[in-house]
Amino acid sequence: MNSPALDLLQSVFGYSSFRGQQQAVVEHLGEGGDALVLMPTGGGKSLCYQIPALIRQGTGIVVSPLIALMQDQVDALREAGVAAAYLNSSLGADDQREVERRLSAGELDLLYVAPERLLTGRFLNLLERAEVALFAIDEAHCVSQWGHDFRPEYRELSVLHERFPQVPRIALTATADPRTREEIVERLALADARQFVSSFDRPNIRYRVMLKHNPRTQLMQFLDGHRSEAGIVYALSRKKVDDTAAWLAEAGIEALPYHAGLDAATRAKNQQRFLREDGVVMVATVAFGMGIDKPDVRFVAHLDLPRSIEGYYQETGRAGRDGLPAEAWMIYGLSDVVTMSQMIAQSESADERKRVERQKLESLLAYAEATGCRRQLLLGTFGESYPGPCGHCDNCIEPPKTWDATVPAQKALSGVYRSGQRFGSGHVIDILRGEETERVRSFGHHQLSTFGVGAELDEKQWRSVFRQLLAAGLLEADAEGYGTLRLTAASRAVLSGGQTVRLREDARPVRAGRRRRDSQAIVGGSLGIEAWEQPLWDALRTLRTQLARQHGVPPYVVFHDATLLAMLRALPANEDELATISGVGEAKLKRYGRDFLAVINAAQ
Repeated sequence: MNSPALDLLQSVFGYSSFRGQQQAVVEHLGEGGDALVLMPTGGGKSLCYQIPALIRQGTGIVVSPLIALMQDQVDALREAGVAAAYLNSSLGADDQREVERRLSAGELDLLYVAPERLLTGRFLNLLERAEVALFAIDEAHCVSQWGHDFRPEYRELSVLHERFPQVPRIALTATADPRTREEIVERLALADARQFVSSFDRPNIRYRVMLKHNPRTQLMQFLDGHRSEAGIVYALSRKKVDDTAAWLAEAGIEALPYHAGLDAATRAKNQQRFLREDGVVMVATVAFGMGIDKPDVRFVAHLDLPRSIEGYYQETGRAGRDGLPAEAWMIYGLSDVVTMSQMIAQSESADERKRVERQKLESLLAYAEATGCRRQLLLGTFGESYPGPCGHCDNCIEPPKTWDATVPAQKALSGVYRSGQRFGSGHVIDILRGEETERVRSFGHHQLSTFGVGAELDEKQWRSVFRQLLAAGLLEADAEGYGTLRLTAASRAVLSGGQTVRLREDARPVRAGRRRRDSQAIVGGSLGIEAWEQPLWDALRTLRTQLARQHGVPPYVVFHDATLLAMLRALPANEDELATISGVGEAKLKRYGRDFLAVINAAQ
């Protein structure tokens, strides 16, 4: 006999069964218990509070940090026949009063609200007069000062426990290392809450990391395998975002820029196009992404090293939310490490904060330089042991070769030490290679015992050595932000001969102009659509876009790519068969069923 929760899952959302710990969370919250839920992006966190809100008496209040996320969630719920609304600054005064009236009258199943709005005395008084089913605090990692997206107002949400002690609360996040998790519990008064920690693994994402040598050529080669697919390209600076977006557009790729330097209207317009059109590539700084609920992002590319491994995980997690194949691709170089070290050093953060940020950068660099399974290392950051190797990341597919670099490492460390630990890698490399530059002579470094001892390696090879020594913690960039290098406590064992050093052989650069022309990769893309399936796939996507425009919602709110792909493979002949497709609930079957069946039948 089906439970009420399972009935709602099937009739409203179109899914036949819960995934992972969803059912346990739903039952615990439905019975009035508090919960802390750590679940990866795309793991189905929203259902964990949406279904209990439909089961319990009253309105579920969802605290959400971004307007775009609220609107997406509400659009999707309304399409599924749920009475949902949001309350934020995008609404006019009359519309806000109408939402408040519906809340007071008990006409809403779910109401999304920003933390700033919720914390006002007026809204808290309104909640005391209404019947509240539960409080859901989304993106709960925003409460942590150690997290990558700290928001001070989140710390005041403990007021919910104080003023509404009988109302169950659920805090949810996709990114929380052990330190952040502890702070969420403390700040939100969730010490007695049951914790549901799912695996952080995203098995549908393939991780690839490459050395940066010709960024534009490398990016275009990567994008060749993702033609007509939606994706995000992250760059560190606003100028780089603008230049890259313009260059991609000239190359015939539908690319748009997004960063804080653009005016609000342009940002909003570009974001809406990314959400509501198929195949748009957003080139952005990290100002873009949080709260973007687009499930069919097939890739996330990083042109520069992110700031931390948590940030990297969060950003790459925006790919493949629908569970279909996706790719996380990154290129980096020694200059990225120096730039990020300088940004940390020159920030106005307290010393303790800077220390933590340097540790996080070092963890990310170690991940980039890893020779073993990337998934194992990434999940280990969140305290999760992965039995790997995964067989799906670049290092598993093509294990990198390593070499005994003990002697070059000793020379590099000696060069740093004897030049006074106050120069960057470029100057030390000149010393090691015996280059009598004006700067080397001005400091008298042509007279050092290390001058010329490293002539057997060229400049590029030495840069690889220094980059990997930084990643291994045998060197560190200075804390003052000038890009100079210093020895660490671990350096002594190498210099004394007590520790050997093995480094990876850097992959040979692909020659400029060599572009992959794999027709199957371009036609099939990440989803592996066969050539004979392409006409029907295009027709289904075209219909979805048309219906989305008619209803004023993004295409994925009509149906996810996963649902369209299931239609493509199952070829349902009637509404009964279409109703068995995952993601087709009763409301959507009634609203869209005939249109999609007509397209499928016409293709046969």
